[in-house]
Amino acid sequence: MPLPFPTNPALQGVPVYQPGRPIEEVARELGLPAGDIIKLASNENPLGPSRLAQAAMRKAIAQVNLYPDGNAFYLKQKLAARLGVSPANLIFGSGSNEVLEFVGHALITPGAEVVVSQYCFAVYPIVTALFGGTLKVVPARNYGHDLDAMLAAITPQTRVVFVANPNNPTGTGIRREDLARFVNAVPANVLVALDESYIEFLDEPIDLLPEIRSGQKPNLLLMRTFSKIYGLAGLRLGYGIADAGLIAELEKIRQPFNINSIAQAGALAALDDTAHAEKTRRVNARGLKLYARAFRKLGLEFIPSFANFILVRVGDGQRVFSELQKLGVIVRPMGGYQLPEWIRISIGTSKENQRCLEALKSVIAPPVAPVAA
Repeated sequence: MPLPFPTNPALQGVPVYQPGRPIEEVARELGLPAGDIIKLASNENPLGPSRLAQAAMRKAIAQVNLYPDGNAFYLKQKLAARLGVSPANLIFGSGSNEVLEFVGHALITPGAEVVVSQYCFAVYPIVTALFGGTLKVVPARNYGHDLDAMLAAITPQTRVVFVANPNNPTGTGIRREDLARFVNAVPANVLVALDESYIEFLDEPIDLLPEIRSGQKPNLLLMRTFSKIYGLAGLRLGYGIADAGLIAELEKIRQPFNINSIAQAGALAALDDTAHAEKTRRVNARGLKLYARAFRKLGLEFIPSFANFILVRVGDGQRVFSELQKLGVIVRPMGGYQLPEWIRISIGTSKENQRCLEALKSVIAPPVAPVAA
């Protein structure tokens, strides 16, 4: 039934983001015990949150009757010290997704151009459409960013360029020298919104923080998250790092108390647990090597990944996704990313990875022809 009142016309072109399916939903739909299902669909940390973070969050529960610190003072101070920037260079969001939305509010107006790469994170086009911007999609190069082509796509109407390194959903990485050259080449009146949600999984990531410390790049915004390496996806906590002037503008948009007290406590403690982060990196590196070896053995095309997931070509991605679900393994079909022959698999524990591979082998194996009588 149509609504009896008009809505914002910009909403007509806004697609709805489709997240990885929750374990409980699949259990209800297929009649499977939830404890028998593994989820390798949303790039979550298979080790969970650190013990330090869990203890801090349990302690924080006693004061949830009180509003949280609206400015996240202690978390901002600790993170700023860790990064070597001023607290004025930081803004927190409900996940890095909210920081993306801040960018939309601040810079994307009807008709303003936004440049993205093909196979980019789904939220970039959503935010662009939400604010009436014009999306310019640059064809990918080897499933990753073609930075030269993205530079060439910038016009006087361009306001934002979104780049993810490593990229989601393809897992591709950008060479340090190429990314540095790109950041320096983008016109000063265009924001480079660099999504670094998976930066902690890179062995030698480019360090662009000096550009922000020096104040020489007011058109650079780095976006990071506590969801991946710290295993706090359920808390929804991300942050942006940028010139203090840009942060001040974004703060005008941020809603009061957008970061709850439990999230602040968990993140504060997680920053201290470097051992947990290092273990996460080791588990992830082993998992990536395991999948790469297995895919080569199976003759499956895959994209070498720099993140905590891997993309593999399986033929009919939706069919394989559905069959794996029946076996209690949730992965991510890539049809919504214009990659219908692919699925994305998040790196899990050793046991989860082995189970996923065994299930995948059974699903992609050709059916055995019946023996003639």
